[in-house]
Parts: sequence; structure tokens; C-alpha cells
Amino acid sequence: MMNMTPVVKQLLIINIIIFIGAQIVPISYEYLSLFFPESPNFKIWQPITHMFMHAPMDRGGIMHIAFNMIAMVSFGSALEHFWGGKKFLFFYISCGLGSALLHIVVNYYSFQETMNILISNGYQKTYILDLLRQEKIDTRWQELISVSQFNNFTGAYIGTVVGASGAVYGLLTAFAFMFPNAELALMFIPIPIKAKYFVPGLLAIDLFLGFKGSSIFGAGGTGIAHFAHIGGALTGFLMMLYWKKNQFNKNRWN
Repeated sequence: MMNMTPVVKQLLIINIIIFIGAQIVPISYEYLSLFFPESPNFKIWQPITHMFMHAPMDRGGIMHIAFNMIAMVSFGSALEHFWGGKKFLFFYISCGLGSALLHIVVNYYSFQETMNILISNGYQKTYILDLLRQEKIDTRWQELISVSQFNNFTGAYIGTVVGASGAVYGLLTAFAFMFPNAELALMFIPIPIKAKYFVPGLLAIDLFLGFKGSSIFGAGGTGIAHFAHIGGALTGFLMMLYWKKNQFNKNRWN
């Protein structure tokens, strides 16, 4: 494995410090996690801060941060080595923001779609939002919408997103873009697979699970925000195309 590069090391330290701090001061999750834009808990800084937060320790937080940090160190160090620190950090943060943006867009579309169904059946929007702000529901809604719609609707508003996964997926995409024939392997799939097949396959699984149901929004299902992963990867791919077209990959930002 390539030696850990300076910016990757700093990001690793920041993530670990914030993770430990969040366990000591749990209320930090209410301020630094990414909330739904119409939630009173949403703050303008959350699209940035959420990517440095990870699940609480009693909800698998150790595994969550461990997987993300191992991937960041492994792929991020290789990219920073070729790009330099400033370009790498710009790319990493941009992928994290792209991840948050796609998650919010998909969440918002699904939320409004269900909201329109409820309004068309006589419910007032203010009544619906007032209940959701109190983390309550009207059980009569379940007579009008499917279980999946109900879970996505309530989960979109009440649920939160944390983790560096979106930014990490951007790194994975960039790595596959630059080193398509490098062989990668998952712990539960010990057979090496070339990056140009591994990363698209991983994204295809996320896309399938995202469209499948409730796990899209981090509520119910697997609790994984799959479209956040897709957003980070898509942002990374578009940036790599742009840099290649403009030959930015030949320059180091130092």
C-alpha cells in the first residue's frame, strides 16, 4: 500500500476526532448531520459537516467509520500522490457535496410526490408538516400510500445522513478512471477484479438497491443512502471528464 499522504492523514485525524467527540457529545448529531431541507433541524453547513460524521457507536459506527477511512486512505493516498494536496482536497469535498445534493434532490422529489397524494385526499400541508416536525404520523396516511411510500416519506423528513461514503465513492470512481486495470477485491469476494469492472459493478448494486425501496433514504431497509453514493461517484466522474478534457490532470495544485 502507498504511504499515507499529508491531506489524507489530516482528513483521517479530523474524522476520528469528530467521531470520538460525537460519542462524548451526542447532541452534535442534531447540528452536524444532514437533515431534510424542510426540517427545522436543517442548517446551511450540514452538506459539508455530514461527511465528517459517522453513525453512533451503538448503531455500527465503528464499522462505518472503519470502512470509509480504510477506503479513503487506500484510494485517496494514490490520488493525492499524483494530484497534489490542494487538488485532491478540492476533489474530495466536491464529491461529498455532490453526494449530498443528489440525495437531497431524490429525497425531495419522493417526499413531494407523496405529499401531493395526501393533499389531493384532503390533508392540509401545514397539518402534515406539523405532525412530522413532532416526529408523529397520521395512521390514516397508510390507507392512501404504499408501505414503501410511507417509509420513504417519513424517513425523508425525520431521517438524517452521516458519513464520508459519498466522497469516498468519488475517490473510487477517480481511481478507476486513472487506473482501470488495477485489481481490487472485497473481503467477502477474495477474487481480484479490475477497477474498471469493480467500481461500475458496485455502483450498479447501489443503483438497484436505491430504486428498490426504503433504503434509499436511510429509513428502514438497510439504512444506507444509496443515492448519496451515486451522487459522489457521479460528481467524481464528471470532474474527471472535465479535467481530462482541459488537461488539468497534467498540473499539480501546490
